[in-house]
Amino acid sequence: MKALKLAVAEPSAILRCGIIAVLRRLPAPDVDILEIADISQLTAQLSRHRPDVLVVNPASLGFCTPQQLRAQTGCEGLRCIALQMAVTDAAMLNAYDDDVLSVYDPVETLREKIMQPVGDAPREERQEPLSAREREIVVCIVKGMTNKQIADALCISTHTVITHRRNIVAKLQIHSPAGLTIYAIVNKLVDLSDIRDTIAEI
Repeated sequence: MKALKLAVAEPSAILRCGIIAVLRRLPAPDVDILEIADISQLTAQLSRHRPDVLVVNPASLGFCTPQQLRAQTGCEGLRCIALQMAVTDAAMLNAYDDDVLSVYDPVETLREKIMQPVGDAPREERQEPLSAREREIVVCIVKGMTNKQIADALCISTHTVITHRRNIVAKLQIHSPAGLTIYAIVNKLVDLSDIRDTIAEI
């Protein structure tokens, strides 16, 4: 049987090593475990090692959702399990359709959630790419422009701008300017120097 490739991304050495130690004691199929202590290296590590399962604290990812993480790393089949350590925003946990793992869960629950066959996990639909016009509008939004300013700049109606914005939200599932700012930076739609003042206001 093919070994399960598992990544545990957690800055806290106590939590990260504790989870890994428990997993290594469980009677389970072979598991290759990748430790990720530096969250800033998460996307690079996932792209390089392409694990089957990721255990991560949603708070560490900020506005980045599992869907966006899959798109950024090319790991379309990645199961993302939220590591819940205390009271966590329900909206944040809702993005983790694969599972939520509490640090208070019994060992058997941890085994069942992590060792679930990869093919059995529900999957989010693949993120639909933005059109060239939608990317232009994202850049305008990130720069702090109003709908009217965007319409004037792109020579379209305000109604068309609103329609594009709805389509952007539907495709990306990002509902805030801060989230769009992170998306735009990660996907190199804008340069940090272009939006420094906007970031300061968020």
